Amino acid sequence: MKKRAIALVGIAALMGGCAKQVTYGDAQGIETTTSEFGSTDLQKIAENMTDSMLASGSVGAITAGKRPIIVVDSIKNKTSEHIDTESITDSISTRMLNSGKFRFVDMTRVEAVRKQLNFQNNDELVNQSTAIQFGKMVGAEYMMYGNLASIVKQSGSDKDVYYKMTMRLMDLETGLIEWADETEIRKQEAKRLLGW
Repeated sequence: MKKRAIALVGIAALMGGCAKQVTYGDAQGIETTTSEFGSTDLQKIAENMTDSMLASGSVGAITAGKRPIIVVDSIKNKTSEHIDTESITDSISTRMLNSGKFRFVDMTRVEAVRKQLNFQNNDELVNQSTAIQFGKMVGAEYMMYGNLASIVKQSGSDKDVYYKMTMRLMDLETGLIEWADETEIRKQEAKRLLGW
């Protein structure tokens, strides 16, 4: 019994010596932990793409006097990494919406909306004078879509990662591309032996 108590005290002491310290960091600060895709890359892509679109003369022409309705298609992840591309489109569409020049339809919520409208229109619990009728949703005029690709080169302990994000805005009526741009990120990682 005494040996077991000593062993437990020893384990507790070891665990106490390995405590983690957690602090808040700057969400907008540059993160350079690894060469993999990270939060700084996501923020840079969203900012570059939004700024490019808002500064484009062709986009200026389609937003003159009105707020076009856009649907965002998913960004194809052509990298070898697991990257949450929905976070990229969320950031871009939020910045565009907040510019006051665009409106968006959210296709990811169509089934949830359909379920709610079915409930409103077909359930006796709902006052039919307040129920939203089917067939009132507005269709999108433009579709925004894109690709995220990467090229990774490694030589010994040195690693070079190149990311390229390409985006387009298509007129859904004519099929014409009204805007397109791409932004690039290059990250280099070199492992060096630290001197004693």
